Amino acid sequence: MIISVAIFAFLSLASASDVLDLTDANFASKIADQDVVLVEFFAPWCGHCKRLAPEYEKAATTLKSNDPPVPLAKVDCTENTEICGKHGVSGYPTLKIFRNGEFSEDYNGAREADGIVKTMRSKAGPASKELKTVADAEKFVASSEYGIIGFFSSEDNDAAKTFQKVATSMNSEMRFAHSYNEDINKKYAVNDDIVLFQPKRLQSKFEDAQRKYNDDMTVFKVKNWISANSQGLCGHRTTDNADKFSKPTVVAYYDVDYVKNVKGTNYWRNRVMKVAKKFQDAGKTVTFAVSSSTDFAQELAEFGIEGASGDKPVVAGRDSKNQKFVMSDEFSMDNLEKFVNDLLDGKLEAYMKSEAVPDNTQNAVKVAVAKNFAEVVSEDKDVLIEFYAPWCGHCKQLEPKYTELAEKLADESEVVIAKMDATANDVPPQFEVQGFPTIFFKPKGSPPKKYQGGREVDDFVKYLAKEASTELNSYTRDGKKKKAAKKVEL
Repeated sequence: MIISVAIFAFLSLASASDVLDLTDANFASKIADQDVVLVEFFAPWCGHCKRLAPEYEKAATTLKSNDPPVPLAKVDCTENTEICGKHGVSGYPTLKIFRNGEFSEDYNGAREADGIVKTMRSKAGPASKELKTVADAEKFVASSEYGIIGFFSSEDNDAAKTFQKVATSMNSEMRFAHSYNEDINKKYAVNDDIVLFQPKRLQSKFEDAQRKYNDDMTVFKVKNWISANSQGLCGHRTTDNADKFSKPTVVAYYDVDYVKNVKGTNYWRNRVMKVAKKFQDAGKTVTFAVSSSTDFAQELAEFGIEGASGDKPVVAGRDSKNQKFVMSDEFSMDNLEKFVNDLLDGKLEAYMKSEAVPDNTQNAVKVAVAKNFAEVVSEDKDVLIEFYAPWCGHCKQLEPKYTELAEKLADESEVVIAKMDATANDVPPQFEVQGFPTIFFKPKGSPPKKYQGGREVDDFVKYLAKEASTELNSYTRDGKKKKAAKKVEL
């Protein structure tokens, strides 16, 4: 009997969730007394909901210990149709923010744990929390996330006012707190200062756990200082903050897990940091980071690294031009140092995801791949290029029309009709492809511009006739077919 009770207790503990389960019966009462709560309306069969679930759970655990706590809740709409219908839920997952029991706004933030935490933290409480006791300050500093504290003599202080402006504009990215308390200021031996506190899980002998701001007290300069220092010597790069790391960037990918395996995670991170410290001391500009090889599996695939495994990290990086590089040697501090030096010195060959270069001699629509892109989309011709995905239904519908267009303009030597599989090739950064098909017009010698017109053959012809650098041979500027010149008999 004792064993059974123990097993039951263990199973209950293992299945415990920090996400509140809401139903038609308890929805109103459960959220009525919450200052702010995020609610996910979901269906058990929904694939997007299943992918969100572990991230939502992690965010709930983190926000439970936030000050103030921010609860996360969920409603199964297959069983609770009344409340889901009341709030107009028509797709899954739908996330909504409620305040004091009433709907406040739709949630449009990130759907990874870190992003959910940052967004909801910014929705709860003031931009900067006032610390009134030493215990308050110690609790704030003990968090697992970076934090900024402004230590001031009074709220009328000009520096304190600047700090509040910074906190207001950055509180979705960083935790802020401030103190006017003499005991707190004495404990941390600062006054009228701003200090960045590194979380304990990221602290090491290679850098200070606290960094004090030492420049002019302007909003612009303080914000830039926070952005430049908020990742430390080697930051924990996640899917939520990846865009915050400046280039050139070098990332070690491995089993990064700061929840279940802090010691193992820092074992490899410390080795990266030792190399990073050398470059910092040498005055060389390069950003180092560690990332989860699981969370960034898609990014690793973009580097040609499929199914990264093994105990040691794999290393990849980008230079200031956003070119991609992969360290082919096994991870070691010496190999990492050499790789970074070679990357900075331009001695490495950039990795390029590309299909084989095709023979375009018989193609009406010229096929561009990464390796021949500059040749197909040249600077000395006008180019209309479609970026597509093989599985895209709209792309398949467009294909015969696009081919007909190319055949109609086959005699226009100054105009190229091209296409590129954007899933199998690296797309140049000046072409921002976020959906399929995406079409750009690249005028001769000028930057590309997105095509926003119709997708019938005549629509394309009229557009090109108007926009071409030189008038088309077969069409007037308004897209009308030119009459063939009459033959003169001799």
